[in-house]
Amino acid sequence: MKQTRFGQKRFSLLQLLLAVLLTLVVVLGVLAAVFWQVLGKSGLTLLEGLSLVNTCFVGEYDEDTVVDAAMDAMIEATGDRWSYYLTAEQYASEQERRSNSYVGIGVTVTYESEDGLTILAVTEGGPAAEAGLKAGELITAVGGQSVAGEARYDATGLIQGEEGTTVVLTVRDAAGAEREVTVERRSIETDPVRYELLDNGVGYVKLTNFFSRSAERVEEAVTDLQEQGATALVFDMRNNGGGYLDELTDMLDFLVDEGPILRTRSNTGKEEVVESDADCVDLPMAVLVNADTYSAAEIFAGELQERGVAVVVGVPTSGKGYSQQTFPLANGGAVGISTAEYFTGEGVSLIGTGLTLDREVALTDEQAALLAADALDYADDPQLQAALELLEQGA
Repeated sequence: MKQTRFGQKRFSLLQLLLAVLLTLVVVLGVLAAVFWQVLGKSGLTLLEGLSLVNTCFVGEYDEDTVVDAAMDAMIEATGDRWSYYLTAEQYASEQERRSNSYVGIGVTVTYESEDGLTILAVTEGGPAAEAGLKAGELITAVGGQSVAGEARYDATGLIQGEEGTTVVLTVRDAAGAEREVTVERRSIETDPVRYELLDNGVGYVKLTNFFSRSAERVEEAVTDLQEQGATALVFDMRNNGGGYLDELTDMLDFLVDEGPILRTRSNTGKEEVVESDADCVDLPMAVLVNADTYSAAEIFAGELQERGVAVVVGVPTSGKGYSQQTFPLANGGAVGISTAEYFTGEGVSLIGTGLTLDREVALTDEQAALLAADALDYADDPQLQAALELLEQGA
């Protein structure tokens, strides 16, 4: 019998095509099921809406603007004041802020004057300081463009730009004389901590946020104050919007002795406890707080108070008890979603209650404005003075 060299084919071309098509149908079916499970009817409705606008709308529109508005409204509709949507520009700016660095000229300004931007503070060693700009002077034009009136609210955007480029500012001094100053835009690191040893031997530490390097800077500040002979510490957490929980727990671990310092519970119910070691700072402490003491700053005060090492002075706080995760999006923006509850080491939530104050002391509107501008003298700060009094009494 004659035999073929290679034997018979196992599959015909048609059978192979059918097998490929069947596999494709199964894969698409699985993907559709996953898609439906994740998005559901509501998610598909959002996609349908955008698709209809893109394919059927007769007018002119900007797709980025439509998407930004839809995302912002969706997050706002959750009813959670702590969740948020950031556009691409806002997210880039937020990342810069969280790194405690930015590209700029190194000035802090206010919009109080109708004639332009009032320079509130100049960063030491920054480009503006090198160019001779001083606090109290007025920026009246940027690149030859007046920033008086309503234009002053857009002026900071004109001053900002790429690192290494320059901007020409028209500046008016206190005597009314104007000059043009060319300032280079550079990367500037901002220090989240300011501290000093007060005349009575109490170390004062002001923290503006809990972002990058904040725990390291607090540790350096407290260590230096101890070496200078500090007998007590005051932590100023007023107008501190919080930041990273890792920075918070590093600070607490440095300050307090062994035991739990933070508890969290995720949206799935998973609970975690962060513990401190036995090393600590053995000094009496006080924490200053106000209505804008949020998040990590609020739990910082609550944990020190719970451990019995600090008194809390100020006005009622916000009562925040959710932590957020930020998720980057394909359009360059990001969504921050509340993904976990957090508690003090003993499991106390501050939601709806805020902190328990050891002494409630309010600032006048004028004092609050000076505090926000970092220009409130210690002697004229009733909250700081109350904290010093409590420390002296050993309360």
